[in-house]
Amino acid sequence: MPAEQFEFAIVGGGKGGKSLAMKLASAGRRVVMVERGMIGGTCINVACIPTKTMVKSAKVAELAQRAAEFGIRVTFDGASPEGVRKRKRDVVASMVARNQAGFDRSGMTLLIGDARFTGPKTFEVKLKDGATRQITAEKVFINTGTRPSHPAMPGLAEVKPLDSESVQELDRLPEHLIILGAGYIGCEFAQVFRRFGSRVTLIERGARFLPREDADIANELLGIFAHEGIEVVTGATVGRISGESGKSVKVTIHTESAERTFVGSDLVVAIGRVPNTEELNLAATGVETDSRGFVKVNAKLETTAANVWALGDVNGGPQFTHASFDDYRIVYANLNGGNRTTTDRMMPYSLFTDPELGRVGLTEEEARKQGRGIKVAKLPVSAIPRAVTMGETRGLLKAVIDADTNKILGVSVLAAEGGEIMATVQIAMLGGLPYTALRDVVLAHPTMVEGLNDLFARVE
Repeated sequence: MPAEQFEFAIVGGGKGGKSLAMKLASAGRRVVMVERGMIGGTCINVACIPTKTMVKSAKVAELAQRAAEFGIRVTFDGASPEGVRKRKRDVVASMVARNQAGFDRSGMTLLIGDARFTGPKTFEVKLKDGATRQITAEKVFINTGTRPSHPAMPGLAEVKPLDSESVQELDRLPEHLIILGAGYIGCEFAQVFRRFGSRVTLIERGARFLPREDADIANELLGIFAHEGIEVVTGATVGRISGESGKSVKVTIHTESAERTFVGSDLVVAIGRVPNTEELNLAATGVETDSRGFVKVNAKLETTAANVWALGDVNGGPQFTHASFDDYRIVYANLNGGNRTTTDRMMPYSLFTDPELGRVGLTEEEARKQGRGIKVAKLPVSAIPRAVTMGETRGLLKAVIDADTNKILGVSVLAAEGGEIMATVQIAMLGGLPYTALRDVVLAHPTMVEGLNDLFARVE
């Protein structure tokens, strides 16, 4: 059977891929997109969107328990795991429907199935009904994303642990949740389930909690976790895991000072993600991967094969939905005569704990390692009037400034709506403004972002 011919083929419908497919198809181009089954991609099905609905549910639970502080009488009877899950599913369903409608309007050809390359820019798709279609295209874009990693640890597979996807589907509240990994996923789920009522132990193999952050920022969040009753263990090497998640699990760890054993009801593995490339047969189309399986790309997101690109998490870049979307913008611009690259793009992120941690640019530690002359400003969130009115006074704002130019090198905002506040500083950084511009700008009172006036007034 001859292969069907397309101008553009997108393998994987994550943020970057689906955006590109809809844009090209809406312009009348002949486009096919292959997706295994998550309409809209990982973000809206099992990652950003559903987890943030759970974060919000956990915040409501926290506020209900603090209601008396605000002069409100509330009887809190605990979280309903079934209700939390239903809301999460409803939000996801609405986003899936929105994405499907966008696909339909664009005019693209959407195939639900598994793709496997058979030659240069040619692949077969095994559809869900068992049929197979042969596809070839002038230009191919790989956007297959990543999935939770299940590393080799003694006894781990036998325990049948939860991961960042399956933990969202629980219809019960774990009595004691043990989480391996204190990155974004581990931290967010630790706080969510603690606020729902679970006992939580967070185990991190690194010697420091949140090692990519400055110690003062990381310690501030660590103190917040301790106040909420989340046990955090760092510098831990897992020795042995036994039992069955959902019933009883035993985790033995080794630290510098001692051997410890934790017994819990459930185990979540939150130790990174791995790329979805092993079943694509990329060698057949001339695309190389690195030792971890991520697709090798250059600054224009071109792979080692001509007219084949890789977008999003699968290319080993920042694992953020907004990074994948910017990958799409880079590729689309270059398809139309542009010359955009990933070089030096300013990549922000937010950790959606409560309070949020928003950061962009250099930390103090990074700036000093580069030998830069810097000035530093810090502001406790309790000094912001709006934070006091909201009863959200935990956290810390920190800015790093170039001592010679007065330009802002980076900012960390651990505060209520930290990601939103951080974005204001990011815009100033993109504009090359000196810190004095944010020190002196008239910001509305009382708002959280008004704290930037005070922060930059405290520059050393």
